[in-house]
This record gives sequence, C-alpha cells and structure tokens, in this order.
Amino acid sequence: MHNPNSPGSEPAWRFASTRWSVVAAAGQGTAPEAQEALAVLCRVYWYPLYAYARRRLASVEDAQDATQAFFARLLEKDYLQAADPERGKFRSFLLTAFKRFLTKERERDNAQKRGGGRHIVPLDFQTGERRYHLEPADHVTPETIFERRWALTLLEQVLARLRQEFETADKQKVFDGLKATLTGDGVAEPYAEIAGRLEMSEPAVKVAVHRLRRRYQELLREEIAQTVATAEEIDEELRNLFRAVSGKKNLKAV
Repeated sequence: MHNPNSPGSEPAWRFASTRWSVVAAAGQGTAPEAQEALAVLCRVYWYPLYAYARRRLASVEDAQDATQAFFARLLEKDYLQAADPERGKFRSFLLTAFKRFLTKERERDNAQKRGGGRHIVPLDFQTGERRYHLEPADHVTPETIFERRWALTLLEQVLARLRQEFETADKQKVFDGLKATLTGDGVAEPYAEIAGRLEMSEPAVKVAVHRLRRRYQELLREEIAQTVATAEEIDEELRNLFRAVSGKKNLKAV
C-alpha cells in the first residue's frame, strides 16, 4: 500500500495525470486509445448526466437515448477537442455540451434512437435507473442533481481506490473495520470496540485511523486535481464538492 512517509515522497495528486489528459486522448478520434479514454470519462460522468436528463426529459427512454447518444457523439464528432482547461472545470464544459446536445436533438424530428448507427458506449442503465430512484423526490433543478451526483460519484471512486489499496496489501479486514471512521454521520464507534473486533491494541487503531484518513484525503485531492486546471482550484473544488452533498450522509474531508 502507498506509504506517504517514504523518503522524498510527495502527495500523489501533485503528479497525477489529469483528467484533462484523458480528455485530450478521448478527443483523438476512433482509435482504441481514444475509446479507452472515453470509457474512463464515462465511468465518472455518465450517471451524473443521466440523472440530469431524467430530471429534465419526459421519459426514462428519452433520458437513456440522450445519454447514450451524447457519449457516442463525444467520440465521433470531436466535441472533446473544444474542451480547454483554461476555460474552467471539465464537468462544467461537459454539462454545457450536454445541454446544447439535448437542445439540438429536440429540434431534430428524425433523431435516431439509442445511438442509431453511431458507436455505442456501454452504459448500465438498469443500475442507473435503480440509483435514480434513490434520488430525493424534491424539486431541485437538474443542474443540482448533476452536481450532487458528480460529487457522490467522485467520493465513491476515492473509496473504491482506498479499498483496493488495502486489498492489495491483504488488509481488507482492517479497511472494513475502519471505514466507518470516514463517515460524517456523527456516530463514532469507540476505538476500544474497533480494537477488540480487529484484534489490535487501541493505540494501534488510533494510528491506523489517522493513516486511513490521511490517505483518503490524498486520494480525494488527487481525484479533484483531475477535474480542474490548476492546483489552486483544488481547495475551491473541495468546498464545491461537500456543498453539493450537504445534508446527506457521506464521507467527510478528513
């Protein structure tokens, strides 16, 4: 597992390949590398866009058609070549592009359904629809839904990466025992109880929790760094992220 205290080490987010480099690769046409890069973008952004479409469009089918067609069009119509990190956050570019796409599709009476003859990007709409039904039944705007789902998806990515690191180090039991210390629900299990369950000393649990939170923070900043153009924007984007999920049980900025 990553050791943040190794000699000469720096937080990984400072040197990570940014999401913008993935965007650039995805904008290079239909080459296998471009399709692989687009798949990376789909993993993070398809559901937030689908949730936006579900809140804005008339039916499930329309939302599925639009989301599928949009990601296919991203690859085939060089939309991503217009993305510029100097103009702001990638998710803002993506949502603006999606809004314009929906407007154009609505104006086309002969719009092809489910991508028509386009390259189809595999999207798990069955899972997406189950997730959508867990969204709050209030009247928040589609833009708010998009922001919230972007934030939660990003946090899920961070937790998955953290879990993978512990599994690789054969410490999944430790991760499962400590992950509750990352939640912001205000319920704190005594360290003594955690220690007993994990067969560790209480001081060892305290050290492990500290390291878990520090690594979680590093991974979170790394993920954020992949969505902005400059390092200065990371703290601002962290504030945006937690503002988007405020009022919901979630992971906290430790």
